[in-house]
Amino acid sequence: MPVKVYVFVITDAGHTKKVFEALKEVPGVTEIHEVMGPYDIIVELEAPNLVDVPPILSKEIRTIPGVQTTTSLVAFPD
Repeated sequence: MPVKVYVFVITDAGHTKKVFEALKEVPGVTEIHEVMGPYDIIVELEAPNLVDVPPILSKEIRTIPGVQTTTSLVAFPD
């Protein structure tokens, strides 16, 4: 069953724009928003299964230069 995940990203100072652009290339990313508050970017991600999410986070998102930390929330199915 497809899953939707919201990833809250904190970036290193001065790297938000570069991280934002790099996130556009991550497979499964459907929306990206730069926000104000405790997080710098919110990403909406869709994956075929829940087991597909950790590799996307660890290999595709957290390895982007300038990503300091992420927090992920899995949405309940509609």
